[in-house]
Amino acid sequence: MNYMTRREFSGILLGAIGTVTLRPFDKVKPSVVSGIEIGVQSYTFRKFTIEQMIAAMQSVGLSSVELWNGHLDPMKTSEAEFKAVHKKFADAGIHVSAYCVNFPKDASNEHLDRGYNGALLLGTHVMTASVQKSIVPRLDEWCQKYKIKMGLHNHCLSDEWYKGDRTQDFETPDDFLTLFKSTSNYMNANLDVGHFSAAGYDPVGFLRQHHDRIVSLHVKDRDKDAKHTDRRFGQGATPVAEVMKLLKEIKFKYAANLEYELEAENPTAGLRDSFEYVKRALA
Repeated sequence: MNYMTRREFSGILLGAIGTVTLRPFDKVKPSVVSGIEIGVQSYTFRKFTIEQMIAAMQSVGLSSVELWNGHLDPMKTSEAEFKAVHKKFADAGIHVSAYCVNFPKDASNEHLDRGYNGALLLGTHVMTASVQKSIVPRLDEWCQKYKIKMGLHNHCLSDEWYKGDRTQDFETPDDFLTLFKSTSNYMNANLDVGHFSAAGYDPVGFLRQHHDRIVSLHVKDRDKDAKHTDRRFGQGATPVAEVMKLLKEIKFKYAANLEYELEAENPTAGLRDSFEYVKRALA
């Protein structure tokens, strides 16, 4: 196994998390708090390799990951490589709760097949995706073919960095309600509570009413300034604590994935703070 040395591990986390008391290659204990599975969206670690991300997750104590296609592109990954990545996570005590593949609107059948088969090879029957509405009927067909549940991701379309199309992208409650009414139960929401709140909608109320059609959460804290700036958990305007308390109340059965987008070069310390914050909210 191609494990990192302890020196390499320490170098990754130096200056961000202080002294590491957990031995790098111990299996992580399940990060389930008050019955809720807490994980991380791997976009948080977008500057890290998979091996570096695993080491950081071990140091934080997170045993669940929603694996983003930026870390594992289905069109560039063989079945053997999918299996090897699955084993790396499993050896570290980490469960792949969902595989995130952001299919283009004109995705080939091969792209879809490789993405969906990749999810199964990673050990999950849940996928997430940021896609346009025109591809939804094909995704529904592939979900039924592979018996995989798909959660579609919402954005805040007023964000300057996101050049979205209000007729094609998911942002509003009505976008999701139309999805639910027009597709099979395999098609669901991957509710990003930070984006939903930044767009002016109530993630707590939507989650309470429609949790049976939500198969993954992205949990981040965005502020109420004009740019809805990302903040450390508890410092912004997103009702993160209220969301977590509701998850406990409704016994949410899917993963709540922390997506900490600050300090991209090394988000480990901020992610640890985020995990501590949601643990307090669930206590």
